[in-house]
Amino acid sequence: MLVLDDNVVSVALPSLRDELGFSAAGLAWVVNAYFVAFGGLLLLFGRMADLLGRRRVFLTGVALFGAASLVCGLAQEPWQLVAGRFVQGAGAAMASPAALALIALLYPGPAERARAFGIWGGIAGLGGTMGLVVSGALTGLASWRWIFLVNLPVALAAVLLLPRLVPESRAERAVRLDVPGAVLGTGAVVSLVYGLLRAGESGWADPVTVASLALAAVLAVAFAVCEARAAAPLVPLSFLAFRFRAVANGATLLFSAALYAMAFLLMLHLQTVLGYEPLAAGIAYLPFGGGILLGMWLSARAVLHLGVRPALVVSFLITAGGLLLLSGVGPDDAYAPGVLPGMLVTSLGCGLSLPALTVAALTGTTEEDAGLGSAVLSSVQQVGGAVGLAVLVALAARQGGEGSTGAAATDGFSFALTVAAGILVLGAVLLAALLRDAPVREGDRT
Repeated sequence: MLVLDDNVVSVALPSLRDELGFSAAGLAWVVNAYFVAFGGLLLLFGRMADLLGRRRVFLTGVALFGAASLVCGLAQEPWQLVAGRFVQGAGAAMASPAALALIALLYPGPAERARAFGIWGGIAGLGGTMGLVVSGALTGLASWRWIFLVNLPVALAAVLLLPRLVPESRAERAVRLDVPGAVLGTGAVVSLVYGLLRAGESGWADPVTVASLALAAVLAVAFAVCEARAAAPLVPLSFLAFRFRAVANGATLLFSAALYAMAFLLMLHLQTVLGYEPLAAGIAYLPFGGGILLGMWLSARAVLHLGVRPALVVSFLITAGGLLLLSGVGPDDAYAPGVLPGMLVTSLGCGLSLPALTVAALTGTTEEDAGLGSAVLSSVQQVGGAVGLAVLVALAARQGGEGSTGAAATDGFSFALTVAAGILVLGAVLLAALLRDAPVREGDRT
């Protein structure tokens, strides 16, 4: 549900514009407000989950997310919807790392942890792409309001069931929250995400884009200095320097950039080139979910039998192959012979990659820092998604021409997906060269 809401509004944007009277700039913030809050607050709330209790922070975040979803579904003015989306992102930033940390601690053994992360990664992958399916179906059959209201029963079930099923957990050492580190780290990530999203709208030469990215760099340097001197840092530099996790998070950044952009561009292609209505475009995306489920089923087995590094290298290359197939789709190609083969290969690679990336990024986390490790991974995913949308969508628009259709739009679509495939090949090379395969075992530091 949390990942799905990254892009659930994409297909419904024209309906939102017409009913609530959004301007073009305001409409972009229906998407961006969620990205900024989710990506910017993850580190703060991930560490708070370790210190205050992961179940408590998770339940608070889910309740906040549900309440904000209700505000969004009932919004009558543009500002109400944008504010609701920001609060949704804040609730997601509380719930997501706490949930992943709880799962990491519930399944400490190598085999069961690989299976649990396989399920988690597959569901996250489904959420990242099925948001477009859900948006198209609900907008076409009912109203855009239901893309938010459908969250309420899910949030209610989580709030009612989790206290009965999962015990509370927190770091054993009682330490104070690093407030200066929290302010600087949160400010750096918020500025970075905002600058990347602004670049996608206004270009890299835009003064606001340049100022935001420069501020992010300054805050990041100040954050590093602060953490090096703090007695109980928000993010210990030794945690970030652990090579296995660092390489895994770098690969996650590349993977998220490619896949978020692919999801957006493919939905745009289905509607502007193939002429699909929102409902038909949503249905056309359903096979992607099937491929992810198959990849998810295979991923845990691949990690256990091959090791994390070989499983990731193979999955990145499969995903890159799927993107290359999609990049070859012509403006006159029908859905089944043109779009579907590349979609299925890409989704299989996605299902294989996401669980293995989760396993790698949380290798070595313990009772003390499981929430922090989960927050770093989720932050990297959000920043990667913002990078992909800013860079690859801009490349597609520049290659094909702004607002183009037909052959010109297809040229831009193909070029951007070719670049995305190249990014994943680069990721595979880096994983093969830098990731030393390690046992998936809690507390492992080798």
